[in-house]
Amino acid sequence: MSSANKAAAPVRLKNPWPVVASTAFMGLGQMTMQKQYLKGLLYALVEVLVLLNASVFVRSIAGLITLGEPKPDLPLRQRDNSIFMMVEGIIFLVLLLLFLGLYLNNIRDAHRTQAEYERTGSYPGTRAYLSSLADTSFAVVGLSPAMLLIIFFVAVPLAFSALLAFTNYSSPQHIPPANTVDWVGLQNMKDVANRPLWSGAFARTAVWTVTWATLSTTTCYVGGMLLALALLNKRIRFPKVFRVVYILPYAVPAMLSLMIWRNLLNGQFGPINRMLMEWGWLQQPIPWLSDFSLARASVILVNLWLGFPYFMMLITGIMTSVPADLYEAAQIDGANARKQFTAITLPMVLYQTIPLFIMSFSYNLNNFGAVFFLTGGGPTDAATTQSGAGATDILMSWMYKLTYDLRQYNIAAVLSILVFAVIAPFAIYNFSRTKAFKEGEL
Repeated sequence: MSSANKAAAPVRLKNPWPVVASTAFMGLGQMTMQKQYLKGLLYALVEVLVLLNASVFVRSIAGLITLGEPKPDLPLRQRDNSIFMMVEGIIFLVLLLLFLGLYLNNIRDAHRTQAEYERTGSYPGTRAYLSSLADTSFAVVGLSPAMLLIIFFVAVPLAFSALLAFTNYSSPQHIPPANTVDWVGLQNMKDVANRPLWSGAFARTAVWTVTWATLSTTTCYVGGMLLALALLNKRIRFPKVFRVVYILPYAVPAMLSLMIWRNLLNGQFGPINRMLMEWGWLQQPIPWLSDFSLARASVILVNLWLGFPYFMMLITGIMTSVPADLYEAAQIDGANARKQFTAITLPMVLYQTIPLFIMSFSYNLNNFGAVFFLTGGGPTDAATTQSGAGATDILMSWMYKLTYDLRQYNIAAVLSILVFAVIAPFAIYNFSRTKAFKEGEL
C-alpha cells in the first residue's frame, strides 16, 4: 500500500468502546472514557434538547409531508394552515440535518481523540480543548453565527419558494386557512409548458426579458463609452462641468426618476405631449406608455438615461489609466485617432469591463424597478390581462403580479426556478472570474 493510501485509510482502534458509546449517545464516550467532560457535556446537552422536543420534530416534519387535512367544520383559526406547516416543517428539517451533522462530528471526534490517546498515551484535558477552540476551531466558531443566519434567512426562504412550485397554492380554491394546499409534483411545470395561457405568456415575457436585458445593457455601455470618449477629448471645454451634469441621473434615486418620467410621458396630460402640441409639432398625443412598441422603447430609453453614467465613470477611469506612452508610440507609427481607439483603447476597456457588462446583463434580467415604476408592466390587452403579463413585463415583474395581484403563488414559484436557472450561470461565471476564486484566497 502506498503512503497516500496509508494516510487515507482509517486508523484501527485497539479500544473502540468510546466510539461505540458516543454512537449510542452523543458525548457519552467523551465524558465517561476520554476525560473530555466539557466537550461531552455540550454534545449530550444537544441530544437531550432534541429528545425533549422529539414530538415537535415529528409533528413538524409530518406536517411538511401532509400539509394538513381539510377541516371545513372547524372555525378558520382552528384549521390547518398548510403554508405555516410548510415553513415550520422546513425549519425543523434543517434543524434535524444540523443535528445529524453534529452527531456525525461527535462520532468522528471520539474516534480522533481515542486514536490520539493510543498514539501518545494521554487524553487532552479541558484546557487543551478550550485552547483548540481558540486556535484551530476559531474560524468555525467565529463563522457559525453567520452561517446560521444564512441558513435560516436565506436558505430556508429559498427552499420554501422552490417547494411552492410543487404545490397547488393558488387562488381561489387553495388559499389557507380556508382551504389546504396539496402537493402536485411537476403538474405546475407541465401547465406552464402545455397550457396556452401560461406557455404563451411565459414565451412572450421570456423573449422580451432577454431582449430588454440585452438592449438596456448594451445601450448603457455604448452610451457611457461614447460620452467618456467625448469628455476626454481635449477640444471639449469645461469637461468637468459636463461630467457633473451627466452624473446627476445616477445620483438621484432611480425610483424617483422613474416616477417623474412616468408623469412626463403620460399620454393624456404629460408635459412632453402638451409642450409638443402647443408648439404645433403634434396634432394628437403620442401614447408613450399605452402603445406596446412605444412603451418598450420608452423603457429602454429611460433606462439609458438612468444607466449610462455608471459606465461613463467606469470607462473614464480605465481610459485615464492607459499609459500615454502607448499612444505616443502609435502616433509615431502613423496610427490615426480611430486606429488608436480600436487597437489600444477599446481592447483595454473591454478586457476590464466585460465581467461588469455580464454582471449588468444579469442584473437587468431582474431589474424589477425599471419596469414597474415606469409602466407598471403595461400596457395590457384582453390576452395579457388574464395571465397578468403586460407588454413591458419582465419575468420578475410578472412574478410580482402573479403573487400580489392574481395570487397564483405556484406559477410564480415555477417562474422563480426558471429565472434562477438562467441567472445562476451568469453569477457563477462572474464569481469564477474573480481573483479570490482563482487563487483560493481573498
